[in-house]
Amino acid sequence: MFRLLLALLGFLFCFVASFNKGFAANGDEVSYKRAYLTEKDNTKRFWRQIELGKFYQFNDVYKADSIRYVIIDASRMESDSAKLQALIFDLRIEALWGNKTAYYAKILQLQPYLSRTDSKLNQVYIFQLLAEYHIAFREYKQAEIYLMEALRFSKRLRNYALIAETDRLLAKLNMEQNKRDASLKFAETSTQYARRSSDKSLMAKCVNMQSVIYNFFGQVELSVSRNFIALQLAKEAGDFPQVAQYQREIGESQFQIFNYDNANNFFMQSRETALRIRDKRQVGLADTDIGLVKLAKKEYEQAISDLKGAIHTLQAFNDQDGLGLAHKYLGNALNEQKKYNDALRYYNMALVYFESAANRSQIAAVYHLVGTVFAEQGKYKNALNYLNRSIEIRSQYGNISSIYASYKEMADVYKKTGNMDLAYKYLNMYSDYADSARIVEVGAKIAELSELYRSEQRERLIAIQADSIELQRKQKENTELRNIFQTYIIIGFIVVLALGALIIYNRWKQRNIKQLQRESEMNQTLLRSQMNPHFVFNAMSVIQSYIYENDTKNSTKFLVNFSKLMRLILENSSKEFIPLGTEIDILNKYLETQKLRFGDRFEYEISVNEQLLREEVVIPPMITQPFIENAIEHGQLHTIEGGFIHVRFTKDEEMLHVMIEDNGVGRKGAKNNRKSAEHKSMAMKITQDRIDNLSYKYKILGRMEIEDFDREKGTGTLVNIYLPYRTEGLVSL
Repeated sequence: MFRLLLALLGFLFCFVASFNKGFAANGDEVSYKRAYLTEKDNTKRFWRQIELGKFYQFNDVYKADSIRYVIIDASRMESDSAKLQALIFDLRIEALWGNKTAYYAKILQLQPYLSRTDSKLNQVYIFQLLAEYHIAFREYKQAEIYLMEALRFSKRLRNYALIAETDRLLAKLNMEQNKRDASLKFAETSTQYARRSSDKSLMAKCVNMQSVIYNFFGQVELSVSRNFIALQLAKEAGDFPQVAQYQREIGESQFQIFNYDNANNFFMQSRETALRIRDKRQVGLADTDIGLVKLAKKEYEQAISDLKGAIHTLQAFNDQDGLGLAHKYLGNALNEQKKYNDALRYYNMALVYFESAANRSQIAAVYHLVGTVFAEQGKYKNALNYLNRSIEIRSQYGNISSIYASYKEMADVYKKTGNMDLAYKYLNMYSDYADSARIVEVGAKIAELSELYRSEQRERLIAIQADSIELQRKQKENTELRNIFQTYIIIGFIVVLALGALIIYNRWKQRNIKQLQRESEMNQTLLRSQMNPHFVFNAMSVIQSYIYENDTKNSTKFLVNFSKLMRLILENSSKEFIPLGTEIDILNKYLETQKLRFGDRFEYEISVNEQLLREEVVIPPMITQPFIENAIEHGQLHTIEGGFIHVRFTKDEEMLHVMIEDNGVGRKGAKNNRKSAEHKSMAMKITQDRIDNLSYKYKILGRMEIEDFDREKGTGTLVNIYLPYRTEGLVSL
């Protein structure tokens, strides 16, 4: 019952959220802009710009385009990682505008960053983009090398989103090579990993890849069914550029099966979505498809007008594929009106655009159309030349099934030239495809009959249930007692379920209480270990000695430093995480106090990677203090010449790595002092318990490793602690 209540509340929340979707977008924009405009730190301000740009990328393409140059300018004063993210954002906008020439040129600019970045995450992004470039230019071996590297790094990082995107590109690579089974296998794997990543926008892209593959291999029904799922996922993700694209693709699939009215409806929906997010390029693409529907309905003048308007829109974005399609459809309109020279002129312009976009499939389609025009003009030699070129390209790069239309056209041309042998040969080749098409048609009819059968079965079941109800009504007097008995059984069953749910809930609550109690006990133990009475007593003795010596300067300095240290410890000990900067402040004050106490007889250094401070990393409070205390008190640093303590904070494969090293007497030397050994054992146990607790709570594999600093002499201590890499944003969630 508890879960049912949660489910109902979740449904109500989703309903309210979807009802207010229109209002949420504006609210998000205000919050993103406010965070960006009010940020004073330049580095943090840059990352706020990136977040705002990504919001615009989904909701307002025009604003996303306007902000990208601001982001690129701001990145020039930042790290290589920031510069790379700015370039990748710029690439995404070029992709939205459809300018493939600029898009592929900018991808190549990322290659130097492979050697300049140590981030495996950034390297995967670059590998994926470089693979996309090589797929486009049919350099399949190089593309596969990059994708295999991307997959290896992604799996090492255990990043499901990166694995999903890499598998999606592998599916595209295999599709381009006409490897149907391999492409579908990678597409399915990419969908599974995308589902585990919970990124619905990525899931939509992966499911759409399945749709593209099915369409490429002529399975229109499967393509449409997958694209409906992709469309719903894109809507749930709020990724409106994808929504507009998938609406248009579904319309194009409907057009392939001659369902012009449904196709036009989806094209109009795509246009409305594109207008909403100010994506004028997708408006132009939708207008191109709307013109195609009017052409199919023989509305030639209106089709030509719409297509010319689409060309005017698309020219502003240099979208070679879109412009190629619009010119091809214009050629079709003029061909239908028997204006062959004008049709050829537009087909030639379409070829120029498709060549620029390296779109071999569409180049083959235009060659086929040019061949049909020459055949209509009686220029049979030219017709055969272009039809053969179309077949040659499609045999190498495109969908094999699209070749058969050219076979049919060549059979007609050879028949007109009196070459009956070749006409018969190509007609047979086309007939083989026609037979195959009939098999597919029969399969579709069988599926339709199966569905009809299931429908009849459902109707029969409903009829049987109706008869049963009627029979129960007639035998009501004989069945009342049984119904009452059944009611009692159902009530009893519900009571048992309710009690079971209550017991499970109580156990869950008790487990949480025990967890909180354990954390509280650890915090108290931690506080006691940090407020070591010997340290406090010794500190008071130092202050007293300064006072007796009338050393006002040192006593004041020591007392101020000590009081600030006590305040920081008391304020932060009860917290689960504190900012890394606060932890460093505590360590500085603690070590400075100890230096004053021992008369500057050892040195210390605390170093931190700037990335950690920039990303606002947090850390469990004072987790390093027990080891530093051990180094000073039991490592006897004050008795060693050149004694030192080094503390370093770095990022190591998505973990926070803390390293503490000293050159004291080491673990062997400390064992001679029984009290020292017991204190060190307690400090290690407390720290290990804290790491185990964090590992259980946050599902990470934290660990602690201790070894000698100088292995040969057995002196000094080196402590390595690995903790979950968390930031203030994650903790606040």
